[in-house]
Amino acid sequence: MSERTCDVAVVGGGLVGTALAYELATSGADVVVVDGHHPGRASDAGAGILSPETTWKPDDGWLSFGRAAAGHYRTLVSRLAEEGAPDTGFAECGLLLVAVEADVDDWFATCADLALGRSPATVTEVTSDDARALFPPLGEVRRALHNPAAARVDGRLMTAALLHGAERRGVRRMEANAGALRVRDGRVVGIDGHGCALSCGAVAIAAGAWSQTFGNQLGVPLPVHPVKGQIVHMQLPPTDDGAAVDSGRWPIVEPVFNHYLVAWPDGRVVCGGTYELDAGFDARPTIAGLEQLLRACLAIAPGLAEASVADVRVGLRPVSADDLPVLGPVPGWDNVHLVTGHGTDGLLLGPYSAALVARCLLGGPVADELRPFSVARFEA
Repeated sequence: MSERTCDVAVVGGGLVGTALAYELATSGADVVVVDGHHPGRASDAGAGILSPETTWKPDDGWLSFGRAAAGHYRTLVSRLAEEGAPDTGFAECGLLLVAVEADVDDWFATCADLALGRSPATVTEVTSDDARALFPPLGEVRRALHNPAAARVDGRLMTAALLHGAERRGVRRMEANAGALRVRDGRVVGIDGHGCALSCGAVAIAAGAWSQTFGNQLGVPLPVHPVKGQIVHMQLPPTDDGAAVDSGRWPIVEPVFNHYLVAWPDGRVVCGGTYELDAGFDARPTIAGLEQLLRACLAIAPGLAEASVADVRVGLRPVSADDLPVLGPVPGWDNVHLVTGHGTDGLLLGPYSAALVARCLLGGPVADELRPFSVARFEA
């Protein structure tokens, strides 16, 4: 097998790795994406909730990053559309944050105070009737907030659109498992593995839940582990006149401490996702996971009882030890960067993270937004 060469090797071909390759190639870099396409890649299962305004996370730094990421999405999606990329599934559909059970009232009040205080011009409280008018299958809710600025995106479609843009700019793909980083004089100069022989000027690790093995090779702690999430896709039956249900404008429904619902056009509704800490790299859909999702679905939206199960998807979220992304240059290595550890926020934060890291890889300074997410925080 002849060895390929490139300016930058990107390990991982999910949403984050593909977004990084797209950004690098836009600036003229010669990029190869090395992708083993492991079963359970998070990008292939994610429902893509883009609503930083209603996050429960109290960290204002995370909120600022999330808002910038949401703004970047709108710019990126418009750019991809102008380039003739396929549909990304992006739509500004709004979101309902709801309290269903009495035992979450205190938690909902905390979340509501955060959201209303941070986004008073956007987020509003609505009645249970108002909420059901927006999402007709919804049952009774105790309280509800509406964020009309929220959006959704399909992880598979977004990745495909980014790949379209990347390949138009000359990005190449290697369908291979990147096993070992080839090191010489304190630099990574290539990647070897099953079906992979590549020389590179720099490398970016965007391997999601599979990233930790590269931390071991680099001699840095990279505590990123898989957390299994199962998601069920349901299909509502046609209306009495035979037409598909007009569900494309329904908002996302996000209960406090329960599973979310994301509606898509033509009567498709997604319920997700389980949070299975000890499943490791098991990417199988299970009866237990499906039962958990369907039970929650009917408790939140009994009007979905007649929907059929169309698909069950599994994603292995890359969750870091402190539940924050791991981004930017690796200390002690002058040509290695990380873009991983996004956890449940990969579809929201991934493309923006990739854009910031691309600038570093191309020789620019480390953006201030990246500093809190450096892998150096785990050294202690």
